[in-house]
Amino acid sequence: MMQSSHRVPKLGSFRHSFLEKKEKLMSMKGGGGGGYSQIGIPLPESDDDDDYIQRRRWCSFRGFSDGIVEFWKKSKRVAGRAWEMGVSDPRKFVFSAKMGLALILISLLIFLKQPFPDVGKYSVWAILTVVVVFEFSIGATLSKGLNRGLGTLSAGGLALALGMLSKLAGPGQWEEIVIMISIFIVGFCATYAKLYPTMKAYEYGFRVFLITYCYVIVSGYRTGDFLHTATNRFLLIALGAAVSVGVNVCIYPIWAGEDLHYLVAKNFTGVATSLEGVVNNYLNCVEYDRVPSKILTYQASDDVVYSGYRSAVESTSTEDALMSFAIWEPPHGRYKMFRYPWKNYVKVSGALRHCAFMVMAMHGCILSEIQAPAEKRQVFRKELKKVSSEATKVLRELGNKVKKMEKLGEEDILFEVHEAVEELQQKIDKKSFILVNAELWEIGNRPRNENVSQDLLQMDEERHFLEYKSLSEAVLDLRSVRVPKSWEENLVTPDNIIKPANVVTDENMFRKPGTLSAHLSFQEDPTTKVEESKTYESASSLTLATFSSLLIEFVARLQNLVDSFEELGEKAKFKDPLEQQELVTSGWTRLFNCFKSKD
Repeated sequence: MMQSSHRVPKLGSFRHSFLEKKEKLMSMKGGGGGGYSQIGIPLPESDDDDDYIQRRRWCSFRGFSDGIVEFWKKSKRVAGRAWEMGVSDPRKFVFSAKMGLALILISLLIFLKQPFPDVGKYSVWAILTVVVVFEFSIGATLSKGLNRGLGTLSAGGLALALGMLSKLAGPGQWEEIVIMISIFIVGFCATYAKLYPTMKAYEYGFRVFLITYCYVIVSGYRTGDFLHTATNRFLLIALGAAVSVGVNVCIYPIWAGEDLHYLVAKNFTGVATSLEGVVNNYLNCVEYDRVPSKILTYQASDDVVYSGYRSAVESTSTEDALMSFAIWEPPHGRYKMFRYPWKNYVKVSGALRHCAFMVMAMHGCILSEIQAPAEKRQVFRKELKKVSSEATKVLRELGNKVKKMEKLGEEDILFEVHEAVEELQQKIDKKSFILVNAELWEIGNRPRNENVSQDLLQMDEERHFLEYKSLSEAVLDLRSVRVPKSWEENLVTPDNIIKPANVVTDENMFRKPGTLSAHLSFQEDPTTKVEESKTYESASSLTLATFSSLLIEFVARLQNLVDSFEELGEKAKFKDPLEQQELVTSGWTRLFNCFKSKD
């Protein structure tokens, strides 16, 4: 029997499935794919091939063009911000140009072949010195330059001495052991010394000391010439520092002392603006619908009241940094004396910051949930306004004196503000019943002592009634004060009240979702609701007393500020306004006498 040349594979076998896949691929290759590729992916119809390719090209081009447009927009935005930064402080443009000039001058050493070939070879140390030492202000540049110079000189000398000592230990293993032990001891001592609080200003010098010591002693070990390595490094660092100081001082110098001076004067204006704004907003019942999140998290905000005192409170680190640089600067400009009292500027700013904390607390009264009714605020409006106005005048006068570097006159600068505080205190004493719930005062309700003597029982009715008053009424003698049943009887008439625009009525002023007043409105028990309402009314009245007491405390702290300013004026030798007036008067008198005719 003849066997067929092609054995038919068994159904379901591996060979059978392989042949089926082969036939399917052959049919696809021959054009019978039915719209599928060889790997089974659907292909577009032949009529739509051109449209499909064009769409893909358009999408890729569109994505590329969108990326270019977005990159251009970001570049313009960054360039705009950079330009605004330079316009706001043109000194930044000047400083950048000075840095470029210093780098050009020091880079000329690379092309110096004769007569010092080693200078061009190791010129990288001079370039690094310029980059590191060149700072924005003269004081910072001098500070870093001197630290780098002293660190390099001392480290080079110590490395030279220990290098010679290691050679005396003998070549080979002992020399290496001496070098490694010296590196550990020097590194430990220098690091521990810079952690000492008084050495904080010299931290950069200690870092340079460590780098220089390790570099000199390791390089000297390899080359065998410690003196040559130490000398080259010191000379190049000194050259870089000299170029940095020369360019920074001779071309548009920027002094850290001037920045500190103007910063302190600016803080006076900021606190004065905040104090004036806080009192005005409180009396006008300005209310935040929603407290800005930046204020809640103590971040920079555009709020004028908030930003004024915040800048004074947050300037501590800036003032300390400027002071640490200013003490390195030589006499210049209006500061023509050695050992200028820059620390007293920081002391004055600290006293001002102590006052700014009260402004911050008063601003917190505006931001708080429980607020005093508008009518009660108007009772003390005149006195609060006067205290705020006089205190603002004191702050601005002191800020102007700091800016002009003038002493105070003979008159007491705090006299008017103290008079205003006295008026406010007297008004509070007279109207103290507005600040508490007068219905709950203990007038004749205190339990009597059974052992009262017969003499006290025979006293007249009036004196016996006074004995059992509360302490506050006994002190204030409020027998003539009629305790009202409602607060409206005590308040001034609507005609006498200056009602601000957009002031919410007393009933709904503080009814915010989630606040205490909103919680009270949902009380079901009438008795509980009345008691809670009285509690809220009493608490809201006390906020007015809190605001008033904070303003009085602010005025009390002004005395320390004035004392600090007078100390600064004496040490810094500020100009005396009386002497200036005499000089001007005598000058005009001499001029008049020159033209005066002789009889």
